[in-house]
Amino acid sequence: MDTKRKFELESSGMVTARKSVKRRKKLCDSESDTVSTNSQSASSNQKRANKTKHRLEKLRKLTRKLLNHPDQVQEALDGSEPDLVVVLTALAKALSPEKPTPESLYYSQSPRSRLRSSSLELHAQSKLPPLPPVLDKQLQTAMFTHEGVHNPNTASLPEKNYERMELLGDAYIEIIATRLVWDTFPRLPAGRLSQIRELLVKNETLAEYTSLYGLDQKLQVPPNIRDQIKTWTKIKGDLFEAYVAAVILSNRDNGVQLAEDWLTQLWIPKLEQIEKDKPVLRYKEDLAKLVMDKGIKLSYLDEKQSICHSGGLQTFFVGVYLTGWGHKNECLGSGTGFSKVIAGNEAARKALGHPVTHRAAAAKKAYHAAKKEEAAGIRL
Repeated sequence: MDTKRKFELESSGMVTARKSVKRRKKLCDSESDTVSTNSQSASSNQKRANKTKHRLEKLRKLTRKLLNHPDQVQEALDGSEPDLVVVLTALAKALSPEKPTPESLYYSQSPRSRLRSSSLELHAQSKLPPLPPVLDKQLQTAMFTHEGVHNPNTASLPEKNYERMELLGDAYIEIIATRLVWDTFPRLPAGRLSQIRELLVKNETLAEYTSLYGLDQKLQVPPNIRDQIKTWTKIKGDLFEAYVAAVILSNRDNGVQLAEDWLTQLWIPKLEQIEKDKPVLRYKEDLAKLVMDKGIKLSYLDEKQSICHSGGLQTFFVGVYLTGWGHKNECLGSGTGFSKVIAGNEAARKALGHPVTHRAAAAKKAYHAAKKEEAAGIRL
């Protein structure tokens, strides 16, 4: 092969190699651009996803805030959208995570811990917690109809009066009150918890709430029944129980929580007062120090038979009597309470202010002073 031919082949090979290198470089650049584009696209998608998550979280919080005040939602819409609370409830459920968070667990945040501050603030302003709405018009009509009244508007309805709702509401009120008392007094025995619960759920308490909200003014009852004090108190208590049931029945998804939050806010001030009024069980001891001595007797006696109330609550009547210092079975004071200990302690408290107690204490002091003088004279 001559020199010229050889040079041409070498030159051709070099050109081909250069072209191959350029093609590979172009292919690499193209692949690099594709990777970069894909990376930018993935980053953009992640930003959009994070933005959407942030918006959904804001919507979830806003929905829950609205559901905390369903009455205000209804007022804002002038009652034109009665199903909006139901829709908001469904939306909140859809937006909530499936797994329960620590905040949703019973012991981490009970109704009392969530609502105590707002309840006491309302009480300080002499205001009542907002009345939760009854969204079902048929239940509203039946709820305000006494069984002794024929209401043509309820003749074709499943619930013709409040009688059945009263039964359901009574059961829910008992459970809600038990939970609240349990949370408020963790160290009290079951018997005492039962007594405190009875103070919350008894007819007199529920009737009081019925009057404060003006529910009794809307109730259709037979003529003259409002003049029968005991009967009317019982009916007002029944009406309150029926209202609780109507709230729960007409708010299928969160009715129980609405009712529990409302009742908790109503009851907290009463329970706070019970805590403040815990008896100081030292009055018996103080009385004994004042008047007791050798041959002196203080007797704590039942003055009459205890009264049994519904729910196992009992009221005891105890008197304290002094024998000695010139008195025989002299009544110094009488007390009542949910146990004999509390009633006796109350009797002793009253006895501390009785004139006979003061005279007996003076007699005791004079007696011991005379003995000291006598002992001093003997030593001399």
